[in-house]
Formats: sequence, C-alpha cells, structure tokens
Amino acid sequence: MDLNLRKAILSNVSGNSANDLEATIVDAIQSGEEKMLPGLGVLFELFWEQADENEKSEVLESLEQAVNKQ
Repeated sequence: MDLNLRKAILSNVSGNSANDLEATIVDAIQSGEEKMLPGLGVLFELFWEQADENEKSEVLESLEQAVNKQ
C-alpha cells in the first residue's frame, strides 16, 4: 500500500479559505491529538517554502520565545 500522507493532507485542505485553515489549525491544537501533528507539519512546510527571509526570521523568533517559556 502506497500511502503518501503529505498528498492526502494537501488534498484535504486544497481550496480551503483562510477561515477554514484557521479552524483546522485551532481544532488540531485544541484536540491535542498526536494524529493531528503531521497535518500541522504539512501546513507549516507550505508556509515555510513560500515565506521570505523576514517572515522566516519572525517565525523563528516567535518559536524561540514560545519554546523557552515551556
């Protein structure tokens, strides 16, 4: 069986609006289910691939702060 998780996730969110994507992200975080992590990872990968260096820097600074508050 050839399962391409990345393609399946992209297929599930293809055509979603910003509101739909936000709902998906919020639901994944609030549910706390480990099975949702790959989907969040794919969304982050999409963002990262199209982000410019300033956007990446901002995200990295925010992540650094968040990680260090844990």
